[in-house]
Amino acid sequence: MDFDFTEDQQSLRDAVARWVEKGYGFERRAGIVKAGGFSREAWTGIAELGLTGLALPESHGGMGMGAIEAMVVMEELGRGLVLEPYAAVALVAAPLLAVSGAPQAVGWAQGIADGSKLVVLAHQERSARYRLAHCQTSAVSDGSGGWRVSGAKSIVPAGAHADAFIVPARVSGAVDDPEGIALFLVERGAAASVRGYPTQDGACAAELAFDGAAAVELVPAGEGHAALEAAIDRGIAALAAEAVGAMDRLVAMTIDYMNTRKQFGVAIGTFQALRHRIADVKMQLELARSMSYYATLKLAEAPAQRRRALSQAKVQLGNSMRIVGQQCVQLHGGIGVTDEYAGSHYFKRLTVMELSFGDTLHHLGEVSARMQDSAGVFA
Repeated sequence: MDFDFTEDQQSLRDAVARWVEKGYGFERRAGIVKAGGFSREAWTGIAELGLTGLALPESHGGMGMGAIEAMVVMEELGRGLVLEPYAAVALVAAPLLAVSGAPQAVGWAQGIADGSKLVVLAHQERSARYRLAHCQTSAVSDGSGGWRVSGAKSIVPAGAHADAFIVPARVSGAVDDPEGIALFLVERGAAASVRGYPTQDGACAAELAFDGAAAVELVPAGEGHAALEAAIDRGIAALAAEAVGAMDRLVAMTIDYMNTRKQFGVAIGTFQALRHRIADVKMQLELARSMSYYATLKLAEAPAQRRRALSQAKVQLGNSMRIVGQQCVQLHGGIGVTDEYAGSHYFKRLTVMELSFGDTLHHLGEVSARMQDSAGVFA
């Protein structure tokens, strides 16, 4: 199988890498963290590269590119520890707007493409424990073609800065019935409350509450849960690529440190025991990279195969992120946990990513539940 990138894909990678290097240095990132974890100026810079419309069709003002191009972009944003919710907006929310038949969806999608609008998926609930079918937020028809949404959503990325939210809400059925879930667009002004807060990796999220909020139906019940699953799988693939980029940069920083830090008059990189540890770290990075590719390539598969593959990838990425992050911090010694050193921030980001879209244990359970092969043992 050919894993070489095309010339266009490599050019895209180079363009994003140049922007990160010139416009998103560690000092600027630190300033964005202090300002709340989101910069509208940085978001405009991402939009000017055309990245916000990457996954949208040309009819919606986008570039019409695919999953591999998205993976390339996410790797470079991961290397730069970019705080802005690019994946949440451009790769998760935007395609949901593109598949919607609602007339209003086109305008919002075009707003994402040109960088003027920020729309994010608000799907997590406190009692759900990563189960997408568990939805207590409800929606009722207002009798005039519109809908009213009531409920609460948690850990919404950049929720305090978003212009609108895509909200899964139940229109029928029991609390765990996937067939009763539809997807709605709710503008920020319609929310009863939006409480923003910083996250451990320097970004930001929000708690949302809705009390009869006016909403537009994007995807009806019966189709909503499948659309939500596909969106989450795109998010996992993007997260995997971002993690590979972050780990790649953290490993390179660690190797540079080992080659310059001296103990007993020699560089610590010459110590055999530390060489073995960095070799194990490098192996985990390459395992993560291969599973990131696997996740991206499986996005086009049938839902059952896609969901299993993405859970498999998330399990490996979770293990790799934990090992790479912990080992690299330890190989740095005391400086590895200081706020002034970039390495600690990579470790924080990797830790948050391990918990996003379902933690490692959750996805290990998903993989186990979806294993149908018997290898002939019980044939």
